[in-house]
Amino acid sequence: MTEVPLITLHDGVTIPQLGFGTFKVSDAAVAEAVSEALRVGYRHIDTAEVYGNERGVGKALAASGLAREDYFVTTKVWNDHHHADKARIAITASLERLGLDYLDLYLIHWPSTVLYGDSYVQTWEAMQEFKREGLTRSIGVSNFNPEHLDKLTGAIPVVNQIELHPSLGQAALCIDAARRGIAIEAWSPLARGEDLSESTVIRVADDLDRTPAQVIIRWHLQLGHIVIPKSVTAARIAENFKVFDFELSENQMAAITALDRGDRIGTDPATATF
Repeated sequence: MTEVPLITLHDGVTIPQLGFGTFKVSDAAVAEAVSEALRVGYRHIDTAEVYGNERGVGKALAASGLAREDYFVTTKVWNDHHHADKARIAITASLERLGLDYLDLYLIHWPSTVLYGDSYVQTWEAMQEFKREGLTRSIGVSNFNPEHLDKLTGAIPVVNQIELHPSLGQAALCIDAARRGIAIEAWSPLARGEDLSESTVIRVADDLDRTPAQVIIRWHLQLGHIVIPKSVTAARIAENFKVFDFELSENQMAAITALDRGDRIGTDPATATF
C-alpha cells in the first residue's frame, strides 16, 4: 500500500500530508465515505463539530480494524464554543461522538471576531490545557490571519488550516506561517471543483496523462501543504490518492501557481459573521 509522506509539526507530532476531508458530508453518508478512504490508504481524517458528522466518522474508524495509533484524526471547536468552559464541553462532546480517548489535532475553526471579539484567545488558552491533559496530541487553528495569530499567547499553533487552491494562493499568509513555524493545511484544495476547469490545469493533466484533480493535489504536495480533498464517490476517493507516482516540473508548478487571482469561494476570516 502507498505510504503517504509525513510532515513533522513543530511540536514533534507527525501528520500525514494527504488527508480526507468530510465537509458537507452528512452523518448518514460519511461512514461509508471514510471507510472507503481508509480502505484506499488514507490515514488522516478531517472533521469538525459543526459538520455534524463526527459520529459517522467514529463508526468508520471503529469498524476499520486499524489500531488507534495508525490513523490521525482532526476535529475543530465551533465559534459558539469560544471561552474556556465552553471549549471543554466541546472537546468532550467531540471525543464522545468520535468514540476516541484523544484527538491527534484540535483546531479553532474560525476566529469569529465579528460575533465574539477576541474570545478565541481564551479558547486557545484552554486548548493548551487540553494538550497537557492528553485530550489532544496537537493544537492549531483554522482560518486565522496574521492579526489573529498575533494575539495568541503561549504555544504556537502547529497548523493553520485555510482556504487555499490555485486561484487563491495565499502566498503572503504562507510566508507568514513559515516564519512562525506553522504548517499550512489547505481546505477546498480544488476550489470545490472550480479550478479543475482551468485550461492550464487541463493542459498539464493532458501532458502527464493524469486528471486535473490529481494535478492540483500534486501541486499542493510539492508546495509542502497538508491537503484534504473530499469526495463521496469511490472512484474519486481512489483517484485523489494516486498522486505519489509522478511529479510536476518547475514550469508546470509555476504555471499553476500563476493562476492565483485572489478568488475566494469561502468567507474572508476578517469579515465572517458566523
